Amino acid sequence: MNGRKFAVFAALAASCAIAASAEPLPANIAAAAKDPARAEQAKVDATRHGPEILAFAGVQPGAKVVDLIPGGGYWTGLFSASVGSGGHVYAVWPAEYVKVDGDEVKPYREVAAKYANVSILEQPAAQLTTPEKVDLVFTAQNYHDYPDKFMGPTDPAVLNKAVFAALKPGGTYLIVDHVAQAGSSLRDTDTLHRIDPATVKSQVTAAGFQFVGESPLLANPADDHTKKVFDPSVQGHTDQFIYKFRKPG
Repeated sequence: MNGRKFAVFAALAASCAIAASAEPLPANIAAAAKDPARAEQAKVDATRHGPEILAFAGVQPGAKVVDLIPGGGYWTGLFSASVGSGGHVYAVWPAEYVKVDGDEVKPYREVAAKYANVSILEQPAAQLTTPEKVDLVFTAQNYHDYPDKFMGPTDPAVLNKAVFAALKPGGTYLIVDHVAQAGSSLRDTDTLHRIDPATVKSQVTAAGFQFVGESPLLANPADDHTKKVFDPSVQGHTDQFIYKFRKPG
Protein backbone atom coordinates (compact mmCIF):
# COMPACT_ATOMS: atom_id res chain seq x y z
CA MET A 1 0.00 0.00 0.00
CA ASN A 2 1.50 3.38 -1.01
CA GLY A 3 1.72 6.33 1.36
CA ARG A 4 -1.25 8.21 -0.05
CA LYS A 5 -3.55 5.19 0.07
CA PHE A 6 -2.38 4.38 3.60
CA ALA A 7 -3.12 7.93 4.74
CA VAL A 8 -6.60 7.82 3.23
CA PHE A 9 -7.26 4.43 4.83
CA ALA A 10 -6.05 5.67 8.21
CA ALA A 11 -8.26 8.75 7.97
CA LEU A 12 -11.29 6.66 7.07
CA ALA A 13 -10.67 4.23 9.94
CA ALA A 14 -10.27 7.10 12.37
CA SER A 15 -13.45 8.79 11.14
CA CYS A 16 -15.38 5.50 11.53
CA ALA A 17 -14.14 5.12 15.10
CA ILE A 18 -15.06 8.73 15.90
CA ALA A 19 -18.53 8.28 14.40
CA ALA A 20 -19.10 5.08 16.35
CA SER A 21 -17.97 6.68 19.62
CA ALA A 22 -20.11 9.79 18.98
CA GLU A 23 -23.38 7.87 19.14
CA PRO A 24 -25.37 8.54 22.33
CA LEU A 25 -24.77 5.93 25.01
CA PRO A 26 -27.67 3.98 26.48
CA ALA A 27 -28.74 5.52 29.79
CA ASN A 28 -27.45 2.66 31.95
CA ILE A 29 -23.99 2.77 30.35
CA ALA A 30 -23.80 6.57 30.40
CA ALA A 31 -24.53 6.50 34.12
CA ALA A 32 -21.98 3.74 34.68
CA ALA A 33 -19.30 5.76 32.93
CA LYS A 34 -19.82 8.51 35.52
CA ASP A 35 -19.89 6.19 38.53
CA PRO A 36 -17.65 7.76 41.23
CA ALA A 37 -16.36 4.30 42.17
CA ARG A 38 -14.47 4.15 38.87
CA ALA A 39 -13.17 7.72 38.81
CA GLU A 40 -9.55 6.64 38.27
CA GLN A 41 -10.44 4.14 35.55
CA ALA A 42 -12.59 6.71 33.76
CA LYS A 43 -9.44 8.68 32.97
CA VAL A 44 -8.59 6.18 30.23
CA ASP A 45 -12.07 5.94 28.71
CA ALA A 46 -11.01 8.19 25.85
CA THR A 47 -8.43 5.68 24.68
CA ARG A 48 -9.97 2.37 25.81
CA HIS A 49 -13.51 3.28 24.68
CA GLY A 50 -15.01 1.13 27.41
CA PRO A 51 -18.46 2.72 27.51
CA GLU A 52 -18.79 2.59 23.73
CA ILE A 53 -17.70 -1.05 23.64
CA LEU A 54 -20.31 -1.95 26.28
CA ALA A 55 -22.90 -0.21 24.12
CA PHE A 56 -21.72 -2.28 21.14
CA ALA A 57 -22.04 -5.42 23.27
CA GLY A 58 -25.60 -4.41 24.15
CA VAL A 59 -25.22 -4.56 27.95
CA GLN A 60 -28.64 -4.13 29.56
CA PRO A 61 -29.74 -3.44 33.16
CA GLY A 62 -30.18 -6.75 34.96
CA ALA A 63 -27.79 -8.64 32.68
CA LYS A 64 -25.54 -11.44 33.88
CA VAL A 65 -21.99 -10.96 32.61
CA VAL A 66 -18.73 -12.93 32.61
CA ASP A 67 -15.61 -10.76 32.68
CA LEU A 68 -13.08 -13.37 31.58
CA ILE A 69 -9.58 -12.62 32.92
CA PRO A 70 -10.52 -9.20 34.33
CA GLY A 71 -7.03 -7.75 34.74
CA GLY A 72 -7.06 -4.51 36.71
CA GLY A 73 -10.84 -4.30 36.85
CA TYR A 74 -11.42 -1.57 34.27
CA TRP A 75 -14.19 -3.55 32.59
CA THR A 76 -15.59 -4.97 35.81
CA GLY A 77 -16.45 -1.51 37.14
CA LEU A 78 -18.28 -0.59 33.96
CA PHE A 79 -20.17 -3.88 33.83
CA SER A 80 -21.15 -3.70 37.50
CA ALA A 81 -22.66 -0.24 37.25
CA SER A 82 -24.25 -0.92 33.84
CA VAL A 83 -26.12 -4.07 34.89
CA GLY A 84 -27.10 -2.59 38.26
CA SER A 85 -28.34 -4.32 41.38
CA GLY A 86 -30.54 -6.66 39.36
CA GLY A 87 -27.58 -7.95 37.37
CA HIS A 88 -24.36 -9.73 38.24
CA VAL A 89 -20.75 -9.86 37.09
CA TYR A 90 -18.74 -13.08 37.33
CA ALA A 91 -15.03 -12.30 37.20
CA VAL A 92 -13.35 -15.48 35.99
CA TRP A 93 -9.66 -16.09 36.66
CA PRO A 94 -8.21 -19.24 35.06
CA ALA A 95 -6.05 -21.00 37.66
CA GLU A 96 -3.19 -21.35 35.17
CA TYR A 97 -3.19 -17.60 34.54
CA VAL A 98 -3.18 -16.87 38.27
CA LYS A 99 -0.19 -19.19 38.73
CA VAL A 100 1.85 -17.09 36.30
CA ASP A 101 0.39 -13.61 36.90
CA GLY A 102 -0.94 -13.95 40.42
CA ASP A 103 0.23 -10.45 41.29
CA GLU A 104 -2.79 -9.15 39.37
CA VAL A 105 -5.34 -10.87 41.58
CA LYS A 106 -4.80 -9.08 44.90
CA PRO A 107 -5.26 -5.55 43.52
CA TYR A 108 -8.19 -6.81 41.45
CA ARG A 109 -9.90 -8.11 44.59
CA GLU A 110 -9.62 -4.62 46.07
CA VAL A 111 -11.32 -3.16 43.00
CA ALA A 112 -14.02 -5.85 42.91
CA ALA A 113 -14.78 -5.32 46.60
CA LYS A 114 -16.26 -1.92 45.71
CA TYR A 115 -19.12 -3.63 43.89
CA ALA A 116 -21.79 -5.72 45.62
CA ASN A 117 -22.82 -7.49 42.42
CA VAL A 118 -19.39 -8.94 41.51
CA SER A 119 -18.27 -12.50 42.28
CA ILE A 120 -14.79 -13.86 41.65
CA LEU A 121 -14.47 -17.39 40.23
CA GLU A 122 -11.14 -19.20 39.96
CA GLN A 123 -11.24 -22.35 37.85
CA PRO A 124 -9.15 -24.36 35.38
CA ALA A 125 -8.80 -22.66 32.00
CA ALA A 126 -10.33 -25.65 30.24
CA GLN A 127 -13.31 -25.82 32.59
CA LEU A 128 -15.10 -22.49 32.34
CA THR A 129 -18.43 -22.71 34.17
CA THR A 130 -20.89 -20.23 35.64
CA PRO A 131 -23.43 -20.58 38.48
CA GLU A 132 -26.21 -19.57 36.08
CA LYS A 133 -26.70 -18.94 32.39
CA VAL A 134 -25.36 -15.52 31.41
CA ASP A 135 -26.18 -12.86 28.82
CA LEU A 136 -22.62 -11.92 27.90
CA VAL A 137 -19.16 -13.43 28.01
CA PHE A 138 -16.52 -10.78 27.48
CA THR A 139 -12.76 -11.02 27.20
CA ALA A 140 -10.27 -8.31 26.26
CA GLN A 141 -6.71 -9.03 25.10
CA ASN A 142 -6.73 -12.54 26.53
CA TYR A 143 -8.25 -14.88 23.95
CA HIS A 144 -4.80 -15.21 22.39
CA ASP A 145 -3.42 -16.61 25.67
CA TYR A 146 -5.42 -19.83 25.69
CA PRO A 147 -3.35 -21.83 23.16
CA ASP A 148 -0.09 -20.85 24.91
CA LYS A 149 1.85 -23.27 27.11
CA PHE A 150 1.29 -21.39 30.36
CA MET A 151 -2.48 -21.80 29.95
CA GLY A 152 -2.29 -25.57 29.68
CA PRO A 153 -2.29 -25.05 26.76
CA THR A 154 -6.06 -24.88 26.36
CA ASP A 155 -7.51 -25.53 22.93
CA PRO A 156 -9.63 -22.47 21.98
CA ALA A 157 -12.25 -24.94 20.80
CA VAL A 158 -12.63 -26.11 24.41
CA LEU A 159 -12.97 -22.52 25.63
CA ASN A 160 -15.51 -21.62 22.96
CA LYS A 161 -17.60 -24.73 23.67
CA ALA A 162 -17.68 -23.81 27.36
CA VAL A 163 -18.66 -20.21 26.57
CA PHE A 164 -21.45 -21.48 24.33
CA ALA A 165 -22.75 -23.65 27.17
CA ALA A 166 -22.57 -20.79 29.70
CA LEU A 167 -24.60 -18.38 27.59
CA LYS A 168 -28.36 -18.08 27.41
CA PRO A 169 -29.89 -18.60 23.96
CA GLY A 170 -29.34 -15.32 22.13
CA GLY A 171 -26.44 -14.45 24.44
CA THR A 172 -23.41 -12.50 23.27
CA TYR A 173 -19.72 -13.43 23.15
CA LEU A 174 -17.51 -10.36 22.71
CA ILE A 175 -13.80 -10.72 22.00
CA VAL A 176 -11.26 -7.89 21.91
CA ASP A 177 -7.68 -8.72 21.00
CA HIS A 178 -4.51 -7.54 19.30
CA VAL A 179 -4.37 -8.05 15.54
CA ALA A 180 -1.68 -10.31 14.06
CA GLN A 181 -0.67 -10.48 10.42
CA ALA A 182 -3.24 -11.96 8.08
CA GLY A 183 -2.71 -15.67 7.62
CA SER A 184 -0.52 -16.04 10.73
CA SER A 185 -3.16 -18.05 12.61
CA LEU A 186 -1.76 -18.80 16.12
CA ARG A 187 1.90 -18.21 15.23
CA ASP A 188 2.27 -14.98 17.22
CA THR A 189 0.12 -15.68 20.28
CA ASP A 190 3.05 -16.34 22.61
CA THR A 191 5.76 -14.21 20.99
CA LEU A 192 3.91 -11.02 20.01
CA HIS A 193 0.69 -11.58 22.03
CA ARG A 194 -1.33 -11.19 18.85
CA ILE A 195 -3.75 -13.40 16.95
CA ASP A 196 -5.12 -13.43 13.41
CA PRO A 197 -8.73 -12.16 13.57
CA ALA A 198 -9.76 -14.54 10.80
CA THR A 199 -8.62 -17.45 12.95
CA VAL A 200 -10.68 -16.22 15.89
CA LYS A 201 -13.77 -15.85 13.72
CA SER A 202 -13.30 -19.35 12.32
CA GLN A 203 -12.77 -20.91 15.75
CA VAL A 204 -15.74 -19.23 17.38
CA THR A 205 -18.21 -19.87 14.58
CA ALA A 206 -17.07 -23.52 14.54
CA ALA A 207 -18.42 -23.74 18.10
CA GLY A 208 -21.90 -22.82 16.85
CA PHE A 209 -21.84 -19.04 17.24
CA GLN A 210 -23.08 -16.57 14.66
CA PHE A 211 -20.78 -13.69 13.81
CA VAL A 212 -22.95 -10.58 14.07
CA GLY A 213 -20.57 -7.65 13.74
CA GLU A 214 -17.38 -5.82 14.57
CA SER A 215 -16.44 -2.36 15.79
CA PRO A 216 -13.54 -0.14 14.61
CA LEU A 217 -13.21 1.64 17.95
CA LEU A 218 -9.74 0.24 18.67
CA ALA A 219 -8.49 -0.02 15.10
CA ASN A 220 -5.09 1.48 14.32
CA PRO A 221 -3.98 1.06 10.70
CA ALA A 222 -0.58 2.54 11.58
CA ASP A 223 0.23 -0.67 13.49
CA ASP A 224 1.94 -3.05 11.04
CA HIS A 225 1.24 -6.11 13.26
CA THR A 226 4.91 -7.14 13.45
CA LYS A 227 5.82 -5.77 16.89
CA LYS A 228 5.26 -7.22 20.32
CA VAL A 229 2.31 -5.47 21.96
CA PHE A 230 4.61 -4.24 24.74
CA ASP A 231 6.95 -2.51 22.30
CA PRO A 232 7.01 1.19 23.31
CA SER A 233 6.16 2.22 19.75
CA VAL A 234 2.75 0.47 19.88
CA GLN A 235 1.99 -0.26 23.54
CA GLY A 236 -1.39 1.12 24.49
CA HIS A 237 -2.43 1.75 20.89
CA THR A 238 -2.10 -1.53 19.02
CA ASP A 239 -4.51 -2.38 16.25
CA GLN A 240 -7.27 -4.35 17.96
CA PHE A 241 -10.34 -6.11 16.65
CA ILE A 242 -13.68 -6.15 18.47
CA TYR A 243 -15.77 -9.11 17.36
CA LYS A 244 -19.35 -9.76 18.43
CA PHE A 245 -20.82 -13.26 18.26
CA ARG A 246 -24.25 -14.53 19.25
CA LYS A 247 -25.48 -17.90 20.46
CA PRO A 248 -28.46 -18.83 18.26
CA GLY A 249 -31.87 -18.90 19.80
